[in-house]
Amino acid sequence: MLEEKNENQNEEHSKPVLYLIINKKRYEWHQEYITGIEIRELGNIPPDEEIFLAIKKPWEDESIPNDKQVNLARPEIEHFYSNPKEVIIVVNGTPHKWEKPRISFKEVIILAFGQYINKPTMVYTVAYEDGPKHNPEGSMFADQEVFVINKMIFHATATDKS
Repeated sequence: MLEEKNENQNEEHSKPVLYLIINKKRYEWHQEYITGIEIRELGNIPPDEEIFLAIKKPWEDESIPNDKQVNLARPEIEHFYSNPKEVIIVVNGTPHKWEKPRISFKEVIILAFGQYINKPTMVYTVAYEDGPKHNPEGSMFADQEVFVINKMIFHATATDKS
């Protein structure tokens, strides 16, 4: 039994060491694959930051969500970096930085027109597209909120029937 245990321990130590870079710091990893959550833990990346795998140009860097696996046994050392999650929404053709996970009907109107006029003759409409799985497209109504994602598009109109 004791010999078996030592043999298994030696197998563990004989695994090749793979290296990766997280935010310019070098780390060792002893498995072929690493997940986004393991990268986050290893590199001490806070949950409000997004993780990317640096890819050589002309291709774009790859976003690595928590459940994504990355093969570290490829020829070169993988370089990962993190950035604060930034969401840009487009309202009536104008980009706006948005920091909350949801947006309300009234907030869309304020971004579109600078104010929300609450009177019986004022009618607003809001439609959206390119949204997340929960609400990919549709129309919004007063007092409604929808989840937002980067590059989501909102179309707002205002009509004063006075």
